[in-house]
Amino acid sequence: MQDLKHMTVAQLCDLTASDAPVPGGGSVSALAGAFAAALTGMVAKLTQGKEKYALVEEEMRSIDQEAEALRLRLLEDIQRDSLSFDGYMKALRLPKGTEEEIKTRQEAMQAGLKEACTVPLSAAKDAHAVLKLAVATVARGNLNTYSDALVGAMLARTAILGAVSNVRINLGGIKDEAFRAEMTTACDRLEKEAHQLEREAITAAAARGDA
Repeated sequence: MQDLKHMTVAQLCDLTASDAPVPGGGSVSALAGAFAAALTGMVAKLTQGKEKYALVEEEMRSIDQEAEALRLRLLEDIQRDSLSFDGYMKALRLPKGTEEEIKTRQEAMQAGLKEACTVPLSAAKDAHAVLKLAVATVARGNLNTYSDALVGAMLARTAILGAVSNVRINLGGIKDEAFRAEMTTACDRLEKEAHQLEREAITAAAARGDA
């Protein structure tokens, strides 16, 4: 498979629209997170070096650096998410003629499902970090670009919820109760904070629009 992040926007969109099983919602969520980070970094850059925003110069420089690191990680997650289900699909094709083969196959399936949960959860956590940065750029970034920062915040929130939904659907087949509980708790927290942070971004944008 071609590395998805190196496709053109049109190629990736065409492939997503096809009957190919990947890329799916998890990869598109990672893409949304990467664009959220890109917009956040852009606003931070457009705030730096301006006397009007001297008080937030260091903050914006730090946000720019953090957003760039997150953008690059989320770009990698576009491909990682599409590959994360491979282990499970390969496990399904393992022989099941003997009790030992059945046991090996079931263990491989469980390992594959866990990987298919771990990868999108990692992307959700990165998108959560982006969302916090985006809120700061909405509130204190260049006034002329607060709407761009708000789009970044909304995209980051969508990336979190999309990635979490992928975790949840794969948890259904996992028998490890401790793993399921840990993942469910993490997903619940990320969802709750995603909604809260988006509300903060919208409130901050409204205040700046009235300024």
